[in-house]
Amino acid sequence: MAARPTWKGYLKISLVNIPVKVFPATDAAATLSFNQLHGECQTRIQQKRWCPKCQREVANTDLVKGFEFEKGRYVVMDEEDIEKVRVESTRVINLEKFTDDTSIDPIYLERPYYLAPDGPVAREAFAVIREGMKGKAGIGKVALYGREYLVKVQPREKGLVMYTLRHAAEIRSMDAIDELADMPEKIKPDEVKLAQQVMRTFEGEVSLDTYKDDYQVGLREIIDAKIEGREIVTPEVEAPPKVVNLMEALRKSLDTISAKKKTTATVSRMTPKKRAGARG
Repeated sequence: MAARPTWKGYLKISLVNIPVKVFPATDAAATLSFNQLHGECQTRIQQKRWCPKCQREVANTDLVKGFEFEKGRYVVMDEEDIEKVRVESTRVINLEKFTDDTSIDPIYLERPYYLAPDGPVAREAFAVIREGMKGKAGIGKVALYGREYLVKVQPREKGLVMYTLRHAAEIRSMDAIDELADMPEKIKPDEVKLAQQVMRTFEGEVSLDTYKDDYQVGLREIIDAKIEGREIVTPEVEAPPKVVNLMEALRKSLDTISAKKKTTATVSRMTPKKRAGARG
């Protein structure tokens, strides 16, 4: 099924305005979700909007938006009031600054979206801007879903990817983590060297396509088993052993990795005939 845009507007760079569409870059349907049921009769429960003052359910048509400016006191905002907020980002993604595409700390990244040209006329200009932005990211703003976001836009494959960004005020300082207050100032160089040696044995290219969500896979297996009336035995999960001696644990890690590599190398050198003999 073709993806559907959730926003239409313009990508603006100086005096250049390109009609674009915004598409979610992630698929929420890929994650299993559960409904809340009444345990007694297995009926899905309903979420009702209840007014405690009037002691009755309230229809959607009777709901209004209210901002609490004092405890228990609200100012009501209707759609006409909200429409009076006319910021440029309601219809335009205005890229005001450009920087290297790796210069933004990942902690600020929130949610990814894809940008595509809106209509045949916009394709050429879109392609030129995408090519011109290689290695760079544009920073701007856009109004989505009732609020204005700071965004980062950069090239990706045939299109552009736009990340909504958290504002600096939303990022909690690590100084607020008490457990980090008493971290040791001096680290033993030999332990660091050995730790780096262990890490180097795992170096290589990373392909995220090879990873899967084992928890979701396990949930699906249990769901299918319950549907079919089968029973699944819960596997035992051993707790990781506590590290008493860091150097000893690092050396054991290297020994284990070395032994595995020797075994793999030996098996790979065996001919099919020798392997068949070894199995027999």
